Amino acid sequence: QVQLVESGGGLVQAGGSLRLSCAASGRTFRNVAMGWFRQAPGKEREFVAAISWSGGNTYYADSVKGRFTVSRDNAKNTVYLQMNSLKPEDTAVYYCAATDEIWRLYDSRAYDYWGQGTQVTVSS
Repeated sequence: QVQLVESGGGLVQAGGSLRLSCAASGRTFRNVAMGWFRQAPGKEREFVAAISWSGGNTYYADSVKGRFTVSRDNAKNTVYLQMNSLKPEDTAVYYCAATDEIWRLYDSRAYDYWGQGTQVTVSS
């Protein structure tokens, strides 16, 4: 079992920045890949970013590439999502998730453990 708790969401103006954190507890954190997903009202949950267990590989949705950066600190059992140049369309509940898989990290069905989500609101 892996327990995940997100933090760092909030209200920010367009063009601003936020850093989300996801603290993990339970089984060995360094053996799992981590992903970030988001869900806006009335929309499907979508992939945002993912990072391999070692941190050596990262993956991004086209919509956030160049603006968001995913990273992890295995010593602190924490994964981060640095979000810069935020846009109103980034408004959503952001979820972190963990998986034993090394492939399909863009696919929410690959993930076994999910956090409760944190709200990000970007005003225009």
